[in-house]
Amino acid sequence: MLLQHSPSTKKQPGRNTGKVILAGAGPGDPDLITVKAADALRKADVVLTDRLVSEVILHRYVPATAEIVYVGKECSKKRSVPQKTINELLVHYALQGKGVVRLKGGDASIFSNILDELQTLTEHAISYEIIPGVTAALGAAACAGMPLTARGYATAVRFLTYYKSDMVTDAYWKELAGTEDTLVFYMSSGTLDQAVQKLIQFRISKEKHLAVIEQATTCFQQVHTCSLYDYATTLKGITFASPSLVVIGKVVALHQQFKWLANSHNRQLYFKPVTEEMINVHQQNNLKHAI
Repeated sequence: MLLQHSPSTKKQPGRNTGKVILAGAGPGDPDLITVKAADALRKADVVLTDRLVSEVILHRYVPATAEIVYVGKECSKKRSVPQKTINELLVHYALQGKGVVRLKGGDASIFSNILDELQTLTEHAISYEIIPGVTAALGAAACAGMPLTARGYATAVRFLTYYKSDMVTDAYWKELAGTEDTLVFYMSSGTLDQAVQKLIQFRISKEKHLAVIEQATTCFQQVHTCSLYDYATTLKGITFASPSLVVIGKVVALHQQFKWLANSHNRQLYFKPVTEEMINVHQQNNLKHAI
């Protein structure tokens, strides 16, 4: 049963309502969390954490007295805590007067559902703050030795996603194939075959290369690179570990010269998968008290 909002759940005059901090935890390496986000965790009463957050961060900064609620999403396996439930948990804890940190992997505002959460908090007159973090594209590029806007290689960088085959029109694929911008695709390793096919269809330059960066910035990072025109014989058909980031552009060629972090030989997953037990236990235990 989910928390049902009614007029009585709205903030009342003089009511001691807690504050919600929406913070980025960085792309994986626990040392890449910001000082401000770490300080927020140290003061938290409740932490609602995504799957792509290092367990080291939770153990290092969250007080033993704080409650940690796992609200992970793993859409590729259709295992996710519904966004509606996350919104309701934020309201539930804040209306108890607790300090809440909503901890997101990477940056709090890049390819996250922060808009839903902001709208919910505003609707219930709950104060909030947004703390930025190192997004996956920047962490992955740094650890792979690929300056995303290197002079002479790229004029800009675009953050994109392509997890459904109907998300991008042919007109936009044509533009992407012709641009000098570096393209960074989030959540798109599962549709990479189609993306490469479209870019080749619209005659992307042979000077541009492709990189798939698995589990970027972690001890299990692996970087795979190839020419887009060699993709079919080199990387096509590989199932990449989650999360994986795709970089396309001339800057990918810089990886061989400037890589400073060797590929891991360990195929272990750094981030724990979302389990049905995790979803059900947290929904039941954390919402039943709010009814």
